[in-house]
Amino acid sequence: MADTAAETAIPHSRLAHFPVAFFSAVMGLMGTSLAFEAAGFTTIGHIVVAFAIFVFAVQSALYAAKAVRHPGAVHPIKLAFFPAISISLLLGAVALRGMMPGLAAGLWVVGAVLQAVLTLAIVTSWISHRGFGVGQMSPAWFIPAVGNVIAPIAGVSFGFVDASWYFFSLGVLFWIVLLTLVFNRLIFHEPLPGKLRPTLTILIAPPAVAFVAWLQLNGGVLDAPARVFYNLGLFFTALVLLQVRGLIRLPFALSFWALSFPIAAMTIASFRYAALSGAPVFLGIGWALLGLLCVIIAGLLWRTSLAILRDEICQPD
Repeated sequence: MADTAAETAIPHSRLAHFPVAFFSAVMGLMGTSLAFEAAGFTTIGHIVVAFAIFVFAVQSALYAAKAVRHPGAVHPIKLAFFPAISISLLLGAVALRGMMPGLAAGLWVVGAVLQAVLTLAIVTSWISHRGFGVGQMSPAWFIPAVGNVIAPIAGVSFGFVDASWYFFSLGVLFWIVLLTLVFNRLIFHEPLPGKLRPTLTILIAPPAVAFVAWLQLNGGVLDAPARVFYNLGLFFTALVLLQVRGLIRLPFALSFWALSFPIAAMTIASFRYAALSGAPVFLGIGWALLGLLCVIIAGLLWRTSLAILRDEICQPD
């Protein structure tokens, strides 16, 4: 009877299975646009951000339709993925602040409010829910923390300094807490299942984004905290690159889009670090990561398009 009721509540249609995790594609595209701008390719960055906005609009319309037509298919257990929506808005504010400052400021406010609400909802769920098992823990849980750390990147330039410090403080705190929990899961328990293994790349994002955000908060000074954040990003980048052979052997899933934004964030951080330190080695790291990012984005776009044509997207988990 329970199975029958579930099937009735969640119709087996493509729309009912449209995943909120797909918004990580927008994060990756937005990050890629900013990486191109950091490398000096402003026009390419603008083209990519325009495409990212189009993808975000389509995905938002589809997910809104899902929420209205199949509300039972909007799973609370996937709450950690919802900040991908607010992160996309915050990244859009970063990307558009030079071209359309008014629109960018509005996007930041909407994204920041949504991020604040989602953070409270997610943390409330974590501390009040008793059904979580170790097997449900993955680096994807970093997504809410990353969203908070992103907020200062545009927030400071719009004059929201105190709010930016609020978000940064929360982001760094929960990054440290979740890093401990994730490593406990990775070291002492079963390996991540295939579909979640690409989320290992998310380990790179918090320190890389924190580095860029810290520069906004401290006036662009390459001080001790900035160096710590960047070097932690380097370590996690090296750690993830050692997993590449295993990752490329996995069947494609939308979770592979988790590869894109962290690499983009580390690319941006490397170009910023190189400019402030004057050390050519970090410029070389930036260019190498940008090349890797281009390969990743091209591969993801091709493989996602192929999956759509093969009707492999929006299937039951």
